[in-house]
Formats: sequence, structure tokens, C-alpha cells
Amino acid sequence: MSSNSQVLKDQIALIPSEPGVYLMRDYQGDILYIGKSKRLRSRVRSYFQSGQYHSPRIALMVQQVANIEFIVTDTEAEALALEANLIKQHQPYFNVLLKDDKKYPYVCITWSEDYPRIFITRKRRLNHKSDRYYGPYVDTHLLRQTLRLVKRVFPLRQRPRPLFKDRPCLNYDIGRCPGVCQGLISPEDYHKIVEKVAMIFQGRTEELLQKLSAQMELAASQLKFEQAGQIRDQIKAIQGLGIDQKVTLPDDTISRDAIALAADDTYTCIQLFQIRAGRLVGRLGFFADTVSGTPESILQRVLEEHYLQVDSVEIPSEIVVQYSLPETDILADWLGKKKGKKVKIIVPQKQQKAELIRLVERNAGYELENTKRHAQQNLLGLEDLAQLLDLPSLPHRIEGYDISHIQGSNPVASQVVFIDGVPAKQSYRHYKIKILILLLVIPMILPV
Repeated sequence: MSSNSQVLKDQIALIPSEPGVYLMRDYQGDILYIGKSKRLRSRVRSYFQSGQYHSPRIALMVQQVANIEFIVTDTEAEALALEANLIKQHQPYFNVLLKDDKKYPYVCITWSEDYPRIFITRKRRLNHKSDRYYGPYVDTHLLRQTLRLVKRVFPLRQRPRPLFKDRPCLNYDIGRCPGVCQGLISPEDYHKIVEKVAMIFQGRTEELLQKLSAQMELAASQLKFEQAGQIRDQIKAIQGLGIDQKVTLPDDTISRDAIALAADDTYTCIQLFQIRAGRLVGRLGFFADTVSGTPESILQRVLEEHYLQVDSVEIPSEIVVQYSLPETDILADWLGKKKGKKVKIIVPQKQQKAELIRLVERNAGYELENTKRHAQQNLLGLEDLAQLLDLPSLPHRIEGYDISHIQGSNPVASQVVFIDGVPAKQSYRHYKIKILILLLVIPMILPV
């Protein structure tokens, strides 16, 4: 335990053996870690018991704990939901399991705007709570192809800024854009169009097709044949999206996600297949350090973090997992309440679902090999740098600083950090300088 061991012992003794959430703080009062348990006291005590094995990440966290707080809940599912919300709000450093290495892109829909934009990004920044991110998608080529098709089939804004001040551009004349730049469509009507597009990225393609079919029949019955023809073309285009992605299972009507991982001593690559009506509608990828925990705990945390970000309609009825999760019942209960229907989490025993998991695991393995190749390239770059600078060993941490000013006033400085050749953006800093006394800053390179 830390030097504050007696204080911590007294605090642990006061924690009840009920479901709830615990918050661990350091000496400055900053939150280090947020966790949940169905028996709070025993869970918190386990961190400080002698002989208890912890991963390097948790062991480092335990050394910094100075204060422990707790919030009691009625059920384990409520504890999970509260933990997820608190982590999302405070972003504690030691709760960061998944690495945001910008490898996989997202689709962003800016619902906070009157005329939402739809674009691909590798940065997930929640500037507005109403904005939605879908992904991260492993197959970048398919994602871009899908977005191009969507923008060709549905009348959407095609440009981030208007081309002309007083009239729409050619996209309006050919039916690609509804005249957003000139306000020729109301925000309410435009939102309805974007809602259809969002259903594709939510994996609700079959539901969208049924909705469009009903609209086409209604338009035809009202003798609006041009409108019915446009909807018919939309249906054909959407049907072509997953034509080569059929996943055969005996109960193809059930929506399900399948998740598996592949790991070595350093890296863990996780993939999640989204299967709707027997079709693979999305292949998501996540990345974590192997030292973050056991395969079972990593899968549990990936599922918690992923489903925290999605709408209730995106949660499938069944989740097929590679390993038994540490808290399967709690997660299933939480997801069921969020979805409004029962959600099953199973480790497959039957041949076809077991083969599905092996397929996901094999894809995760290929991604792991790609990750290792990129890591090898970084290693070769560090070796070249060490040779050029005549360093005794490979640089582990590289810090670079840049100072800017306006004719000697308002000086500011920026710090960037690379660890083992990879940008460590959580360590980037921006400083305001009261007095500018440095004329030259040399990058600092620390050996292992």
C-alpha cells in the first residue's frame, strides 16, 4: 500500500458490501480510476492486499491512490451504467483501455447543425452531445465506397461551403443536393433525409428498405411516378451494398455482433463483426495494450465502451463472444434495459457460431500482424535516429517543443511527445509563457 495506508484502510472499512461504483483519487484530488462491483468493499480491498497480482498499469495506479470514494446503487446493472457515464464524463487516465491511434476511421454526422454534415474522420471529438460517430471501421475502402454511394443516391449537401453566394450550384440542378446553401429545404425535412442515411451506418439496412418500399408504394398509388422511381433507385443501390457480404447462419433473422481478439506479449487487436439479417454490415476494430488485462477483461471493457456510444436501436439481440466475460450477467442486463429487449451474450458451442468466432479471430490476427509490421518500421526508424545522434541506446521518449510569438509578445509553446516512435497525444501540452527567455529549444530525447 501507499504511505497513506492507514487512511486508506479506514476508508475501505467504511465501504459497504453493496453494488456500486468506486472512484480512486490521487493527492491532488484528480480521479485516477473509476470502477464498479456488486460487492464494493471486497473489490476495493483486493487492490491493496499483499500478494495480489496486478497488471503494470493497475500496479502503477495503486501506488498513487490517496483517497477512495464510492456511490451505492440498487443493482449491478445500475452500477455498470453509472460507471460508464462517470468514465465518459471524467475520462480518468487509468480507465483508458482502448488506444486511439487513428488507425481506423469513423463516420461523423453533425446532428447539432441545422443541416448536418456527413464525413469520414479519424478523430473522435464530441464537441456537441448530439453529434454521432459510427465505427471505427476496419475496411476503409468499403467505408469510402459506401459514403460515395450514399451521397449519390440521397440528396445531401455536397460541399462544406457554398460555391456561390446567391444561387445553388450544379449539384442542385442534377438532384444531388436539395439546395442547402440557399435554404431551399427546411432543416426539418433535411433531417429526415439524414435519418435514412444514419440507418445504414447503424446496421438497420433491412428496416430502411422496408421503410423506403412503403414510401415507394404510397408515391405510386398517388400517381407520383417520378418520386416512386427515385425511391426505387435508392432501394436498388442500398441492396447492392451488402451483396457480397452474406454470412450464413441458421437464424439469419436475428441481429448479432461477434467479437474476438488476437494478442501477443505487447499488442491486442480486437474486431467486432456487425451482422444484420445474415449480412455483414460493419467490421469494427479496436486496439489495446496486452498489459491492460486478461483477454476476458479486455473484451468486457471493449463491449462496455462500444455500446455506451451507440443508440439503443443499434444494440443487437445477441452478442457472440470469444471468451466468457467476467460480468456477463451484468452487461446483458444493462444492455437489455438500454435496448428495451432481452440481449443474450453467449460463448458459442454449436459449429456454425463457433466458426463465426474463429473467422473474427482470424481477421483480428491479420490485423495484429499489420500492427507488428508497423511497430517494426518504427523500431527501424528509432535505430537510424540513435545512430545519427550517436545515442548509447534507442530513444524511448522523444519530446519536441516549439515556441511562437508576435514580434516578441504573447509567447506560447507547444510540446509533442513520441513514445517508442508513436505519437503519445495524451502527453501533448500547450503553454502560455509570461516571459520569453529562450531563443532555441532542442528536442529532448530520453533513452530507455
